[in-house]
Amino acid sequence: MRDKPTAGSLPTPATYITAQSAITGLRGRDLLSTLRSVATYGLRHPAHSARHALALGGQLGRVLLGDTLHKPNPQDSRFSDPTWSLNPFYRRGLQAYLSWQKQIRSWIDDSGMSEDDRARAHFAFNLLNDAVAPSNTLLNPLAIKEIFNSGGSSVIRGIGHLVDDLLHNDGLPSQVTKQSFEVGRNLATTPGSVVFRNELLELIQYKPMSEKQYARPLLVVPPQINKFYIFDLSPTNSFVQFALKNGLQTFIISWRNPDVRHREWGLSSYVEAVEEAMNVCRAITGSRDVNLMGACAGGLTIAALQGHLQAKRQLRRVSSSTYLVSLLDSQLDSPATLFADEQTLEAAKRRSYQRGVLDGRDMAKVFAWMRPNDLIWNYWVNNYLLGKEPPAFDILYWNNDNTRLPAAFHGDLLDFFKHNPMSHPGGLEVCGTPIDLQKVTVDSFSVAGINDHITPWDAVYRSTLLLGGEKRFVLSNSGHVQSILNPPSNPKANYVENGKLSSDPRAWYYDAKHVDGSWWTQWLEWIQQRSGAQRETLMTLGNQNYPPMEAAPGTYVRVR
Repeated sequence: MRDKPTAGSLPTPATYITAQSAITGLRGRDLLSTLRSVATYGLRHPAHSARHALALGGQLGRVLLGDTLHKPNPQDSRFSDPTWSLNPFYRRGLQAYLSWQKQIRSWIDDSGMSEDDRARAHFAFNLLNDAVAPSNTLLNPLAIKEIFNSGGSSVIRGIGHLVDDLLHNDGLPSQVTKQSFEVGRNLATTPGSVVFRNELLELIQYKPMSEKQYARPLLVVPPQINKFYIFDLSPTNSFVQFALKNGLQTFIISWRNPDVRHREWGLSSYVEAVEEAMNVCRAITGSRDVNLMGACAGGLTIAALQGHLQAKRQLRRVSSSTYLVSLLDSQLDSPATLFADEQTLEAAKRRSYQRGVLDGRDMAKVFAWMRPNDLIWNYWVNNYLLGKEPPAFDILYWNNDNTRLPAAFHGDLLDFFKHNPMSHPGGLEVCGTPIDLQKVTVDSFSVAGINDHITPWDAVYRSTLLLGGEKRFVLSNSGHVQSILNPPSNPKANYVENGKLSSDPRAWYYDAKHVDGSWWTQWLEWIQQRSGAQRETLMTLGNQNYPPMEAAPGTYVRVR
């Protein structure tokens, strides 16, 4: 176990695009409007602009003389090649770029613009500065070396990749070689069967992998935004196999990829579908209640379901609930959310209702701009400047296996981020019943990611406080997806925990302890205590009323 974190190590929440922005969309006109506002301010305050221009000129003069004024971020891999520091030409180019960045930030910070306008300006110029980085050109020393090593063929291959992405990938650099993976062949291969299907979902029951199993089943509810097999990528990082090998009867929902015919599916539709799947789990296992696990939007769904069950006085059907990187408190502090005004939200609703769905590719674009250096410019360099194929990476393949959202559910999510309805009793109504999370007295286990830009950890922490019952919160050492895929075999796995939940996430963090290892093992001990008695394993899947159908991973997961 490590020492508790120091004040200087306090993690900051996400500062770029969050889940709200991905759901709302980020319009180019909003970014252009911000740049126009900045330009207008500069013209109206020439002294301010001149002062910073002179400071920049002075720094550039020193750079030309060979001074090294700025050090790049050691975690910024774009400039890790020694050429950037050893070669006089490259060193001066990098120093000029860093000087420009510093003066732009200083110009914005020292301006008299409002706090919101400054935040929007920083956001827009961060995107612009990342785009014009000298590493994104053919003068990149890595690209120069590859041109010589390949005899110029890297340029030809890069042009080919660029044309292919313009035609088939909406103009964004491909993040993965899709031919390397196939669902059912080398992804989502854990044996099991579909035991129930309705219009919205398939319910998969997995074959046991232990001599004894616990009586109470685990039902995993993945996000509607992605395919379910993030929980079952490969045997080495399969959460499903981890649960099965430790005696848990495991079921998982595979959502149908909706199309225009399903535009009226809303949050209530998904809650009703999960309730039906939960009752099937109970019928097959003979258990009075189940343990629920929800990830991201799946966490929102199981929270709404429990609020609905509580209002119907049927909450006894749920024994415990696990929330993975899930937002129930939707108040997010990010510059990108400043673009989400009333007009933007209504326009987003109108677009999805006209189309019937929100296309997953549109969300993928916004998600990519959350971390442009990692998810866009990194592949720009690799695919186009170096002429290489993108890597064969199972997580990125899953991330690019896009799904759609029905228009009604998209509208519900927009209202969720606009009104933050779960933060007060009765703020959200599902299936005709008002939701009060404080009355949901089910024990809960919540996991957040310290580097999560989609569902920031402090918002997930506040979400945990909305729940009634005995609560446990764990802060994993990773981002949004890697916080879920954090098996005990991961040598870098660690997490932060503090059993005393205060109202302030920062205060909680200061008093927390760093623990080496994966949170999976802590969760396993917690869930086993809430899974009933152990009994001899039953290898039969389904029952007379719900016989096995297609083998896992089923049919819905293959729909594009």
